[in-house]
Amino acid sequence: MVFFLGFCGWFAGGCNKSKKPLSAGDIHAITREFVAAATTVGVSVGDLKSYPHASDPSPSSSDDVDITIRPKAGDPSGGTTRVLQALGGIATKHGLTQEGPSENDEGVAYRYGRGGFPTHTIHIHFGPAAISQESPFSGKARLAIILDDLGNDRSAAEAIFALPYPLTISVLPNHPHSVEIAEDAHRRGYEVMLHLPMESVVQGKPESQELRPGMSGQEVSALVNEFLRAVPDVAGANNHQGSQSTTDVALMEKLMPVLREHKLFYIDSRTTAATVAFDAARRAGVASAFRNVPFLDDVAAEPAVRKQLELALREAAKKGEAIAIGHPHSATLKALREVLPEAQAAGVRLVFASELVH
Repeated sequence: MVFFLGFCGWFAGGCNKSKKPLSAGDIHAITREFVAAATTVGVSVGDLKSYPHASDPSPSSSDDVDITIRPKAGDPSGGTTRVLQALGGIATKHGLTQEGPSENDEGVAYRYGRGGFPTHTIHIHFGPAAISQESPFSGKARLAIILDDLGNDRSAAEAIFALPYPLTISVLPNHPHSVEIAEDAHRRGYEVMLHLPMESVVQGKPESQELRPGMSGQEVSALVNEFLRAVPDVAGANNHQGSQSTTDVALMEKLMPVLREHKLFYIDSRTTAATVAFDAARRAGVASAFRNVPFLDDVAAEPAVRKQLELALREAAKKGEAIAIGHPHSATLKALREVLPEAQAAGVRLVFASELVH
């Protein structure tokens, strides 16, 4: 009997060892999904913190997520059940098993893993009552803000990372800090997109490589694959410039199957009113959306950006959802710091771009 139990223990351990742990990149991606799921059931962005501790050299390491639950009128649990159900849906989707809860003075902890390897620890804390919001749109309207053109300036990326909001960053390939910024953003729980270079009608500052009308399907595929190697583990793509390329039906019909193959969503930046990119994406079965409010910083001055941000919040509340695009200018980052705290009072919830694609 002892031998049998020992054999079973060895066999189970052997089974676990035979299974590869999830990569740190995959774990971080699931972390972002946990955070996004918690926001969809009413957890404030300010009550969510993620700590991307998982690393490939240490398969026993895992990511941590801290969630503060606040009681609300008529719901003293603060929606705890809804939060756990939302997290459970993400865990099931990725084949994670759950252990717990284990209780301590600060709350409860749930541990997730796959194949015998830990992936996440979710800490749920119970805070003071949430402040009541009078807006009839509270928690219903959604706004995704994409910040383009990352890759050159490391300090601009750090300034974005200092903002406690689920912002989506779009990184240009083959720039000095493209890989570093994309990887760091993943570790910090941000959503990362490929800022896909495309030909513009007015080529003021073209990229060294970009998608152009007349390219063959093989050329499009090869170039996109090269870009994806240069910006690792992206969730989607949006066009950089592209006022020429996004009007070319043939080129867009060659691009979208490549994005579909890589399971990427597409956001049409709408750099021209004549774009056919969104329609091509929908025909190809690519999850997609488009910018539906004005660019935030066509005028890169703080008062102008603040005005555009306030307009984006109003439009999100009016339409139910909106996608805004800006750039890591100092004026834009300062306006984001000043205006985004007003989002909740305006009845708008900030989300990653992936939540608004269909």
